[in-house]
Amino acid sequence: MKSEWWRGAIIYQIYPRSFFDSNEDGTGDLIGITQKLDYISDLGVDAIWISPFFKSPMRDFGYDVGDYRMVDPIFGTNSDFNSLLLAAHEKGLKVIIDMVMGHTSDQHLWFQESSENLTNPKANWYVWADAKADGTPPNNWLSVFGGSAWQWEARRKQYYLHHYLRSQPNLNWHDQEVVDAMFGEVRFWLDAGVDGLRLDAITTLTHDPELRDNPPLNPDPTDTKLLPVAKNPFNWQRLVYTRDQARTLELLGELRELINQYDNRYLIGEVADVEMISVSAKYTRTGEHLHSCYNFELMQRPLTVPSLSEVIAKTEAVLLGGWTTWAMSNHDNQRVVTRAERRSELQGDERALAKLLLAALLSFRGGACVYQGEELGLPEAEIAFEDLQDPFGIEFWPEFKGRDGCRTPMPWSSGLPNGGFSVAKPWLPVPREHLALAAEDQEKDPQSVLQMFRRFSAWRKQHAALVTGDLALVQANEPVLAFERRGNGERILCLFNFSNQDVVQLVSGRWQPLDGHGFDPVRFEQDTASLPAFGVWFGVPLSAA
Repeated sequence: MKSEWWRGAIIYQIYPRSFFDSNEDGTGDLIGITQKLDYISDLGVDAIWISPFFKSPMRDFGYDVGDYRMVDPIFGTNSDFNSLLLAAHEKGLKVIIDMVMGHTSDQHLWFQESSENLTNPKANWYVWADAKADGTPPNNWLSVFGGSAWQWEARRKQYYLHHYLRSQPNLNWHDQEVVDAMFGEVRFWLDAGVDGLRLDAITTLTHDPELRDNPPLNPDPTDTKLLPVAKNPFNWQRLVYTRDQARTLELLGELRELINQYDNRYLIGEVADVEMISVSAKYTRTGEHLHSCYNFELMQRPLTVPSLSEVIAKTEAVLLGGWTTWAMSNHDNQRVVTRAERRSELQGDERALAKLLLAALLSFRGGACVYQGEELGLPEAEIAFEDLQDPFGIEFWPEFKGRDGCRTPMPWSSGLPNGGFSVAKPWLPVPREHLALAAEDQEKDPQSVLQMFRRFSAWRKQHAALVTGDLALVQANEPVLAFERRGNGERILCLFNFSNQDVVQLVSGRWQPLDGHGFDPVRFEQDTASLPAFGVWFGVPLSAA
């Protein structure tokens, strides 16, 4: 019997290096996650997504896989993962793992063999190409992390493709042996019992076999949507030959056929470096490829009502039968509270702002992905250059400070060394400002962001319209984002004040407040809601009371 547990699911992303250190070596691990499952379960989430824990040289902290079937020793053992999976299932939590399918580490045995010569059995398993007549790379493709996307290999007298670090060579998915081998790695984890796969950077899975040059984009350097930094030349190309190729969609269809051989499994793809809304729709709306997509729209756009309304409207217009999973923070982007506070109208009360953002995230139509610490309202950490670990930040400092600021360890207790994350020196420092937001301290405060998140997620589960219902935007004053959710005979009007000023919002129709969500009551008289700064209001038709 197939279920659709993933529709409307709240997924909690865990960055294992930074979650909890059980063996006192300064790095989080799988046993640490298992020990914190009660905390996760109490959040009211439906699933956990664990960023890569496979054997790796850790040049890109696990996104450079050396062996897909082995847990890296810094995270524990395969037995530790099996114990985690069993314990999570006992608590009703689904487990999603992060599959990096577009590239491996250069230390993977496949690449070691492929690099030897042009005649070995795996010679065609990666993307190799001859140099131009003058010895330069075969085309103009660029790496996200700076410079050419091609690296010279003297033994083969050829270049290999890497969209990210040069230690992350791209697999050649135009070769059937590669397809068979990678699908075998997928089967390994499905057989182990994982409930879903988050497909990393899935738009990079295949490349143009003719290796044609990407055309110029001619970007506006002031465009805030160009991330991570407009001065990175990677942003100066239209990625028509390196992203979202026709072969990728074919392969996602084949992967879905494999997944369908197992009950209740889930595929969610990360979509970036493309027109994200339309590509997310293309990958999900037929029901023959991915179940859902997760993109960076809400992690890149300014958090204004016009911008949010545009994203919602565009998504609703093209998604059709597809499904999206919304996220405002993750391990690659600046934490949402800090990013939101770039706008003066969202400054003044970080705790109230964090609550507003979480309530909005959990009210959009689709799933929701909450990144560890988001439920605490953590701001972005400031990391000194000498403490940086992220190669991206080291390359582009100080224009871009990298991703370490959102990857710092979880603060569990303000009264313990390193916030209770580890007694040893952590791999990244625990920022002082995070200690006051530690989970143990927020447990004791009924008005904390953590307690609000727990109440809201529990309340949301009681209203099918918020979990799987349709969404229709409603016209409202600009600081107020308004929409209606409908489903299972239920209608809920949702109002969010995206400003630090009180706002009066006229409500069309006969409504009355819907309580139980954990926010302070809003004064509502006849057809008018008086929203405080960062306030929210939910209503149901008067006749439904």
